[in-house]
Amino acid sequence: MIRLGADIGGTFTDIVLEVGEQIFSTKVLTNYTQPEQAIIDGMAIVTEQAGIGLAEIDQIIHGTTLATNALIERRGAKTALVTTEGFRDVIEMRTESRFDQYDLNIRLPKPLIPREHRYPVAGRIGAQGQELAPLDEDALRALIPVLKAEGFGAIAIGFIHSYVNPAHERRAREILSELGLPVSISSEVSPQMREYERFNTVCANAYVRPQMADYLTRFRTRLTEMGATCPIFMIHSGGGLVSLETAAEFPVRLVESGPAGGAIFAAGIAQRFGLDKVVSYDMGGTTAKICLIEDFVPRTARTFEVARSTRFAKGSGMPISIPVIEMIEIGAGGGSLAWVDSMGRIQTGPESAASEPGPACYGRGGLRPAITDADVILGKIDPENFAGGAIRLDAGASSDAIGREVGSKLGMEALEAAFGIAEVVDENMANAARVHAVENGKDIGENMMIAFGGAAPLHAARLCEKLGIDRCLIPVGAGVGSAIGFLRAPFGYEALGSHVIRLSEFDAAVMNGLVADLKETAEKFVREGAGAGRHDCEITAFMRYAGQGWEIPVPLAEHTFTAADRDRLKADFQAAYARFFGRSIDALGGLEIEIVTLSVKVESRQPAPAPHDLSTGTPAPVPAGQGERAVFDPDTGEMMPSAIVARSALVPGQRIAGPAVIVERETSTVVTSPFDAVLQSDGSILLIRKE
Repeated sequence: MIRLGADIGGTFTDIVLEVGEQIFSTKVLTNYTQPEQAIIDGMAIVTEQAGIGLAEIDQIIHGTTLATNALIERRGAKTALVTTEGFRDVIEMRTESRFDQYDLNIRLPKPLIPREHRYPVAGRIGAQGQELAPLDEDALRALIPVLKAEGFGAIAIGFIHSYVNPAHERRAREILSELGLPVSISSEVSPQMREYERFNTVCANAYVRPQMADYLTRFRTRLTEMGATCPIFMIHSGGGLVSLETAAEFPVRLVESGPAGGAIFAAGIAQRFGLDKVVSYDMGGTTAKICLIEDFVPRTARTFEVARSTRFAKGSGMPISIPVIEMIEIGAGGGSLAWVDSMGRIQTGPESAASEPGPACYGRGGLRPAITDADVILGKIDPENFAGGAIRLDAGASSDAIGREVGSKLGMEALEAAFGIAEVVDENMANAARVHAVENGKDIGENMMIAFGGAAPLHAARLCEKLGIDRCLIPVGAGVGSAIGFLRAPFGYEALGSHVIRLSEFDAAVMNGLVADLKETAEKFVREGAGAGRHDCEITAFMRYAGQGWEIPVPLAEHTFTAADRDRLKADFQAAYARFFGRSIDALGGLEIEIVTLSVKVESRQPAPAPHDLSTGTPAPVPAGQGERAVFDPDTGEMMPSAIVARSALVPGQRIAGPAVIVERETSTVVTSPFDAVLQSDGSILLIRKE
């Protein structure tokens, strides 16, 4: 098959075309007014490289940050929330926890939907799913002219306990469908307990739904007009593929779609080399993402936060309750802007120059310095060969911007200021990686790093120095890694449902029914793209001791449950609890254990990559004719002559001593003086610390 992956990022849109075993790729500046235009421009480039027509493409897989940006920048549709009487202020009261309890002037994020756009109606479902009070259908009908007059673009419906009984939400959707607007209900978007997270998620889904549906429809129409009639699939936050129709209905599942592709890409590299402990490092033009991968599987979670108002502060953002590949993301990309704060400290990000106007060196009107400007001054980037020579950079503009905005304020020359900028952004990323590892009970130094994204190979070696990591892989196609990851992703969907089951009251028939319903839901979405082929099914029970505030995941074998499974569930939970917290607290027995949420994940079966062995190589001279240029060396604090090596000129097993720069079309790998670089049998570059 001929398949194309398209990843819209904050600065660049990455396009990858796979024709058999051949990969053709390009990077195009993201078009904010018409995001699909960048994809179309990139498709024209790669199809010309491959010598094929658009009509010959069999499948397109797409990921985008558009939903994320709409939430962060509050650029979604005007949305109304219809909720249970008495619960109008749930999304504003949050959980009543303070992410910084000692800050007397703390500012909590504003709710996505203001109070005047939230409409309570009578009716109540109990925690066990029983109807305590009938839904006030007359009040709902009376809302219709009010909602019309307000000019809303979307409706979100979130009723209390709808995750266990969605009848009221479904009936409310039927009544409000007269408006002709997209209506999202929480029992379909996020059927999990905890009303704040569930209500917030359905609000986010409704908020971005018109914009995403319009974009996806426009994208498909334009491709069809150009002759590309192949199916289009979207990668969702959990790392699986879904149809365009599903993506348009549940766009909140696309919030982390691009980064998810990067994690899948890194997991495939880890499996290829048999690496059971990996930290993936994805640095693009706007953000940097860090993800822990164990036994070739990225860590996952049921909730995550977007638009945090305070860096690294859990609880300061907008919670989204959907399955997601767990990673930490910070505003540290090539386009992240550098500035000096009121205390005279260099700061970087989270504000980004993005693609418009871009860093100062792009010559597109940007006057403030970005990380890319610092990398140009430090010699990491060749201004004449950026993006394979497609974009000529202005080193003088970089020097002027850094000198004006940073150097002059701190009494530094442009070179010294550029190094300060690079050190700050590298330390920010190192700190993020440490925090993420510690939060998961891991030692970051025990991992191999896999670095990809347009900017990551420029910073990976220095980041490894700061983190105490001795080895780092730069895969083939690192500059467009997320888009390649799209092509490696399975068709998959994770269905979740909250239903509290105490083990003392365990009913095998109820358990089998719940699992069967979730499996049917997940398989329906997978069959849309993968057909009736062989699928893998993972069942997870999220369990806790009764009275605890959170749950831990307990994997379950796929089988027909019987009464005998009660003891097995108890033993599995206690073993998982001991792994998480060091010991089980049920030493004396008698503590009640309960299942809170069930998850069924169905994925199409993917072939395992061909295995390769890591090679530490043998020292070799630099290939002739490559030359050298001065690159700033952090160890000496000076510009040092560094060999310039074309990646295509290296042969497997060849070991190049740092300092050096290995160049290719989409990125460059900076090998700092403490490291050597070895080309692997699959074309990856291994950075290995010198003995």
